[in-house]
Amino acid sequence: MRGVKRAVFVGRALRSNSNTAVYGVGATLHRDRMAPHGCLTPSNPNPSVSVTGFRYLSASAAATSLAQDAQTKAFKPKELVLFQYQACPFCNKVAAFLDYYDIPFKVVEVNPINKKEIKWSDYKKVPILTVDGEQIVDSSDIIDKLIKRIHPDYDLNAEEEKKWRQWVDNHLVHVLSPNIYRNVPEALESFDYITTQGNFSFSERLVAKYGGAAAMYFVSKKLKKKHNITDERAALYGAAEQWVDALKGRKFLGGLDPNLADLAVFGVLRPIRHLKSGRDMLEHTRIGKWFSQMDRVVGQSSRVSEQS
Repeated sequence: MRGVKRAVFVGRALRSNSNTAVYGVGATLHRDRMAPHGCLTPSNPNPSVSVTGFRYLSASAAATSLAQDAQTKAFKPKELVLFQYQACPFCNKVAAFLDYYDIPFKVVEVNPINKKEIKWSDYKKVPILTVDGEQIVDSSDIIDKLIKRIHPDYDLNAEEEKKWRQWVDNHLVHVLSPNIYRNVPEALESFDYITTQGNFSFSERLVAKYGGAAAMYFVSKKLKKKHNITDERAALYGAAEQWVDALKGRKFLGGLDPNLADLAVFGVLRPIRHLKSGRDMLEHTRIGKWFSQMDRVVGQSSRVSEQS
């Protein structure tokens, strides 16, 4: 799988420079290029509103692909650490990118109540990524900076891809929290999942599960009203169908392989697949086929260990 993902990058890198390339694009924050965003947590309930199927290549293209593959392999930081919140869609967006590009990373699970794991940082939201000690924040900016280190010529302004990446941050994330925390049982289900993933003590797990679930239940109701959502599930199903329509029959928005927009959508949806909201979405919309294909091509996690 790792070798395959390396090979697939060849086609993606070539397409980023092609004029004929087919490009496309619960925490809830507005995506604003001037305002970094991260995951909403109970202790920060009001943040500022802030690739192609591998194909036969000509001799010249093959030579180019070898150079680009060398660029990929040249990006070998000694240590990447992702400070995350397990259910945070923005954190999962970064993780999906790292998984797809086969970049090993360590994880520090942040307690959503006291956030003691990021006391060292002036930035009080997640995700935070450190690359050999350098701090990078804001999920979309993290991905932009990493893709440029992997492939300096990657076109981040490809119209369709950029449009749908922005749609993820400006629309899709807004329907997630009202669905994840739609009622008390679903809020508890979410926090039960969250607290079993991190290195929490028994008392911290209890506080995070019940205190966090209660807080986010009420926050989600405010978000529902703020974003004029009358029916949570209808909003989620509508967003899923909108994404499928955007594919226009293509396997991925990027064509035969995902682009950054595909990875963004998959990343923010991945944390809900084991929750009732995610199960309902897969059952009642057409997104399941695309989601399964993304799950296969993203492959196994590149996460190497957990830190306490």
